[in-house]
Amino acid sequence: MLNIGDIVQTVKGIVETKIDIVKHDIQEEFLGIISRLLLLFFMAAICLLVLLFFSFSLAFYLSQFTNTPFMGFLLVGLIYLAILGFLYVSRYSKSIQRNIQSGMKVFIFNARKIKNNKDEQGT
Repeated sequence: MLNIGDIVQTVKGIVETKIDIVKHDIQEEFLGIISRLLLLFFMAAICLLVLLFFSFSLAFYLSQFTNTPFMGFLLVGLIYLAILGFLYVSRYSKSIQRNIQSGMKVFIFNARKIKNNKDEQGT
């Protein structure tokens, strides 16, 4: 005969196992997101250094080209001011926001898509 206590224990074990699996999946997804965010931070830092050195190089080149020591730096500053002005004017553009959001979604949350594709191909 079926014992109610055994059935309850079996269901309880199944539920606990399912909870552990969900916890593990959430932890794995969270660590994947954190690692991609750290990678994005380091990529941004390296890009900032590259931009800094290219800016200095362009400023020194323009200084030699204009034969004044300060004019190159002034021109590079004006270029950055123009870029800042463009970004300020276009800050509420829906298309730019949508492009940035979709790019970030693909970069940060792409592990789920890759994992789902592997699971679909494997089964």
